[in-house]
Amino acid sequence: MTNSTFGINPAVLRWAREAQGLGIDDVALRLKRRPEEVASWERGTHAPTYPQLEKLAYQIYRRPLTVFFLPKPPEEPEIKQEFRSLPDFEIERLAPATRYQLRKARALQISLNELNDGENPSERKIFRDLSLSTSSSIPESAAQLRSYLDITVKEQMSWASTDEALKQWRDKIEAVGVFVFKDTFKQKEVSGFCIYDNQFPIIYINNSTAKTRQIFTLFHELAHLLLHKNAIATLDEDYLDLPPSSG
Repeated sequence: MTNSTFGINPAVLRWAREAQGLGIDDVALRLKRRPEEVASWERGTHAPTYPQLEKLAYQIYRRPLTVFFLPKPPEEPEIKQEFRSLPDFEIERLAPATRYQLRKARALQISLNELNDGENPSERKIFRDLSLSTSSSIPESAAQLRSYLDITVKEQMSWASTDEALKQWRDKIEAVGVFVFKDTFKQKEVSGFCIYDNQFPIIYINNSTAKTRQIFTLFHELAHLLLHKNAIATLDEDYLDLPPSSG
């Protein structure tokens, strides 16, 4: 191919595509090229032009352009390893935009670590002070959590709206060491996720869902963090009733 970009690593092209959960046909459709042409880039027999590489990097794979010139694919946690409680079919259903949100959350954790010299600035850290287990009594755990957050039923009943309730709960949870972020997810059935860390645990909420759903997601993900687990919350969580995998 004429005007091909020199120095692109075919292995990185393949890695970036697979990390986004895309097939060669998906990429070809978005670029309006033949699948055979895209496949030849990943074999190294041909290479995309610079404008094609820019579209791959910024619009399709959502990666810095320079990453495609690295000698090998960068090390990055695999979603399947990070979210072991999710069955394979749920991982396969994650849209490219959701996969990008997960990478964005990991980048935020790295930034928080750098900005705070590796130490969570909160005086109280709920993810260390409280712990849950799958055998925990739900009413007892809820009472323990309410006591720790110092929100009485009377105070909760005084909140005038779900908007205020969401703000109050979020403020309380952030005050005890959990970082809560909100964004609009293109994949509407994903209501949020959490990524555990022993210093900077993150909860990420889909801002396009109803406020009541956001409150539910906030506590759903907090419970996973208290179990020291990563999790992705979807509107359809029938997989929770499936037997645990051997992994």
